[in-house]
Amino acid sequence: MKNLKKVFVTIAIILIAIVGLNGAYSLGVNQYAVIRQFGRIVKIESEPGLKFKIPFIQNVQKISSAITLYDIAQSDVITKDKKSMIADDYVLWRVKDPTKYVQTLNAVVPRAQERIEAASYNATKTIISSMTQDEVIEARGERLTKMLTEEANNGMESYGIEIVEVQIKALDLPEDNKQAVYARMISERENIAASYTAAGKAEAQKIRNETDKQVTILKSAAEKQAAVLEAEGEEQYMKTLQDAYNTQEKADFYQYIRSLDALKKSMQGGEKTIILDKDSELVKILYGTN
Repeated sequence: MKNLKKVFVTIAIILIAIVGLNGAYSLGVNQYAVIRQFGRIVKIESEPGLKFKIPFIQNVQKISSAITLYDIAQSDVITKDKKSMIADDYVLWRVKDPTKYVQTLNAVVPRAQERIEAASYNATKTIISSMTQDEVIEARGERLTKMLTEEANNGMESYGIEIVEVQIKALDLPEDNKQAVYARMISERENIAASYTAAGKAEAQKIRNETDKQVTILKSAAEKQAAVLEAEGEEQYMKTLQDAYNTQEKADFYQYIRSLDALKKSMQGGEKTIILDKDSELVKILYGTN
């Protein structure tokens, strides 16, 4: 009897353990738990920790909610000006609505990747075909990424998927187009440099012309002022002479000084012979007849 009781207790413990194990589950970080009952979704859990469900009646399907990277194959695209380019994209995506994700794609990652790849390719084709090759090259980076991401997200909400970012990791030219594009870009940069140089020379010439103009004005003003001062000096000189020799005595004294200065200059050098007229003032001075 005791042995039978032990058997029943053991069986009960086993059943309780089975029920407990089937009724409890753990949910990790960055995970959704989709609870199904008879195939119908009845609950979505997103908080990590130990969770419970109705044993044997409800089933749990765990789905990652983390951002996932998906590398897209290279694709050929045509720009607005009919230039061929090669785009190499990658996509960052995540499950935003697990209910729609399960209902439309049955939470199968390869099926989700098919939709993401198609959306990424169509977005790349649409955006680049609306821009010229030069515009595409200039828009590379944050601006182009934003445009591609917004375009790729159109329609993805119905699958419960959010495309966080579509990034072009490489945007290249076909080999037969590279050299022509590089040559054109170099030519454009040289034209820009030449325009800057021409503008600089024109501005320099303008500054030189303005400087020359100012110099001419200042020089003309200075010459005018010098002429005025010279005329004033001459006038003052003549006035001084007039005041100095306004009498006969002053005039005779002036002539006397002038004669002595002339005699002094004539005696300079090796020649000491002077021939004077007998009526010369110097003769009169020398002979004391004046």
